[in-house]
Amino acid sequence: MSIFNDTQIAFQDKTTGQLKKAYWMFKAIENPTLTNLGIGMLNFTVKNNFPFVQGVVRQTLFEQFVGGETRETSMEVVKKLFKHHIGSIFDYAIEGKEDEKTFDHTCEEIKQNIKFAEGNPAIPFVVFKPTGFGKLDLYTAVQSGKELTSSEKQEWENIKKRYDEVCSLAHEKNVVLMIDAEETQMQDCVDDLVNAMMEKYNKDKAIVWNTLQMYRTGRIEYLHEDLKRAQEKGYFLGYKFVRGAYMEKERERAAAMNYPDPIQPTKEATDDNYNAAIDFVLSNLDRVSGYFGTHNERSTELLMDKMREKGLQNDHPQIYFGQLYGMSDNITYYLGDKKYNASKYLPYGPVKDVVPYLTRRAQENTSVAGQTGRELGLIEKELQRRKA
Repeated sequence: MSIFNDTQIAFQDKTTGQLKKAYWMFKAIENPTLTNLGIGMLNFTVKNNFPFVQGVVRQTLFEQFVGGETRETSMEVVKKLFKHHIGSIFDYAIEGKEDEKTFDHTCEEIKQNIKFAEGNPAIPFVVFKPTGFGKLDLYTAVQSGKELTSSEKQEWENIKKRYDEVCSLAHEKNVVLMIDAEETQMQDCVDDLVNAMMEKYNKDKAIVWNTLQMYRTGRIEYLHEDLKRAQEKGYFLGYKFVRGAYMEKERERAAAMNYPDPIQPTKEATDDNYNAAIDFVLSNLDRVSGYFGTHNERSTELLMDKMREKGLQNDHPQIYFGQLYGMSDNITYYLGDKKYNASKYLPYGPVKDVVPYLTRRAQENTSVAGQTGRELGLIEKELQRRKA
């Protein structure tokens, strides 16, 4: 029996009305055909400014998965979570725009988040997506060694400048900054940028953190190379570990372009890889910190067990747990209740602009085996408990 089954703890912040609404929403997401049809309609109506639809989105998907339209309005959620020893990680959830003006605006938004998080234990990290700072195609071109045009060279310099500006500010304000992972076709390029920032700003502690997708092959080997480099050059390492988010796309691209599939062959191999990352961090705490972003109950409990075996306190300052806002409250609230460093990824942004993020979340819920069914089962259990 799972230790994460206490629905009274998991849903203590939810009214019965909110739970019922969440139940019907997850019920709709459970059906892939319905989800894909709904996403198509949603994108069309939002693109064409149907105000009624935005109202419906606000009352359903937005309310479930997003903190608010701005970081300021999201503070209500931040305070509520922090009462339960759960931190919030602001995630500026604007996706799908690719122009220099938008990249500059996103960079400015991340800087404001860093200033906002300074000295606030309720906001332990700030995060950004590499494609929020530059075009995927440009990262890919740089990674493949393609010759750049003069305008592409300028855009690439702009990307490097944005990275340095936010990392420099994070260092100055003593705020931990995580850089999300992206698709394999550009990730090596991102890793190089992040490593340069780590070397520059992690001399005293891990301020800049990279993200590793453990459904990829070769990531444990990469960690050992990273550690060797950091030991030689004298800086600290921080990582967020996730299983990964682009599996189907990665496999299709590898097959179409005839290169080796970069994804682990089985779900079991991915789980083993993820759990190996736990061992890597716990064996190298003199130089490495880890954030374990997962909705997998077994990996979470395994990390807790290994911390206990090593005599580490629950709230060890170098070990964090994280789930997405609106999902797996049974894990997050249990961890918070036991005073582990629990946290939620808390997206924010205007309703219309976060629709691409919300539709991606809905699709991920549909494709992750058992995730939606588990949410439904827990909500059902809590509704029955309240009724009784």
